[in-house]
Amino acid sequence: MTARTATLERFDVDRPVVGMVHLPALPGAPNFEGGRDAVRSRALDDARRLEAGGIDGIIVENFGDAPFYPEDVPTHVVAELTAIATALTDAVDVPVGINVLRNDAAAALSIAAAADAEFVRVNVHVGTAATDQGVLEGRAHETLRLRDRLETDVAILADVHVKHATPIGDSDIERAALEAIERGNADGVIVSGPGTGVETAITDVERVNGALSDRTGPAVPVFVGSGVTGDTVGDCFDAGADGVIVGTALKTDDVTTNPVSQARVADLVTAARDADSND
Repeated sequence: MTARTATLERFDVDRPVVGMVHLPALPGAPNFEGGRDAVRSRALDDARRLEAGGIDGIIVENFGDAPFYPEDVPTHVVAELTAIATALTDAVDVPVGINVLRNDAAAALSIAAAADAEFVRVNVHVGTAATDQGVLEGRAHETLRLRDRLETDVAILADVHVKHATPIGDSDIERAALEAIERGNADGVIVSGPGTGVETAITDVERVNGALSDRTGPAVPVFVGSGVTGDTVGDCFDAGADGVIVGTALKTDDVTTNPVSQARVADLVTAARDADSND
């Protein structure tokens, strides 16, 4: 079974809700404080609250490391993330994914393989984007070959017109999605709004889903990657999303850097299940 055909099968539901573990600043980052134990304890607490609230999967990312290295993070960041990711995969029974900000797909894939994670999120997998870190270029050719060398089936979820960025060149979102799948060999795509916690345009989800649904071969999962709430998750599914990735709406007081609220997780998961059952 390929990573693509198994992407959604990694979850126990047809339309998974994936929650975010936004790590505080890691050692070596400007805002690091409190020590390694505090960072890892916070990550474990958030992951356990997500699972207890009924989440279907988790993505861990170095959210607090701003300003981010554009493409290649230092080895000490890889080491810290590997230790944290391993602790999370040991602590929870839901699939765990890795995102190394800003765009270090090689590190994310290597961490995932070492820590027994199931998938990675790659912000710029193909094409180029102007960002606050400068111009980022997709390295799909390297990422896919690295996965083969690592002999792992970690799935690659590629952002399409990733948040906090502006695509350079052709801005057609349907074409960008097709490029990520057909030429970048990603296993699924993520459609998001312009920034963290900002609602994703439903028309963008519809356009990407429409473009990919015309493909032959295995179905390509489409995830909504920002701004999802209990009020909007049903609209995401109606537009053709196969899953949602949620961060800010699951945090205390809707603040991205706050701890996960188990009650908020349960409410959003319930809304997602209700929306799915009504289709």
